[in-house]
Amino acid sequence: MSESGSEQVVLEHRGEWAEIILDRPEKGNSLTVPMIERLTEIAGELAGDRAVRAVFLRGRGRFFCTGGDIGAWGRLTPDEMAREWIAPGIAMLRRIAALPQPVVALINGHALGGGLELALVADLRIAQEGARLGMPEVNLGMIPGWMGVRRLAETIGVARARQMALLGWPITAREAEDYGLVHAVVADEEAMEEMVGAWRTKLCANAPLSIASLKAMFAGMHRDEDHYHASVAAHLVATEDCREGVAAFLAKRSPVFNNR
Repeated sequence: MSESGSEQVVLEHRGEWAEIILDRPEKGNSLTVPMIERLTEIAGELAGDRAVRAVFLRGRGRFFCTGGDIGAWGRLTPDEMAREWIAPGIAMLRRIAALPQPVVALINGHALGGGLELALVADLRIAQEGARLGMPEVNLGMIPGWMGVRRLAETIGVARARQMALLGWPITAREAEDYGLVHAVVADEEAMEEMVGAWRTKLCANAPLSIASLKAMFAGMHRDEDHYHASVAAHLVATEDCREGVAAFLAKRSPVFNNR
């Protein structure tokens, strides 16, 4: 398959609503630099489209998004990590979060690492039974680099965010619903589409300016700390432990961290 972001991230207009589809199912919809660039472009297109009243974000295939493609960032230098991966990823998520339209993430399968960070910028989240949500970056000697820790803590509280981030274990869709990480859990794809239809009808019927104003109010509750996140992630990619975590992942073995 081509590595073109325009082919791996698809924007489909459906009248009053639009769908953003991650279309890299053979790689678990893991994100690459071209995909980040395309998501940024799509957010720019939708921001000025007054005809679109709601946006739905989903992944093609078995997974929503399994995170950032380790092949895309695992061998970057600290400077490259900050410039080519962290900063563009933060900017992309910020643009999606700032859309005036309500954004709904349809988590049909696992949402891990950067995939969960992507889902967290949505206003509403529906998960399918069987999906797992988690931030496993500590297993790679890394942290969620796109402001995910802050967004997770804002969404589910600091105590549960600590549990998810420090242990690195994924939680079930039902646990995510109990935490407030997702707003609804459905049994299967058919039930997902039924709920999406009901939510879509209501969101498209609500006053667009009121929704945009509410989103701006929520966004203004906290200040960004993107430079801090970028510097920490850039530092960690240069550590021996991060190199070991990436190598172990690629070799399908357990990492051995030496605190260096």
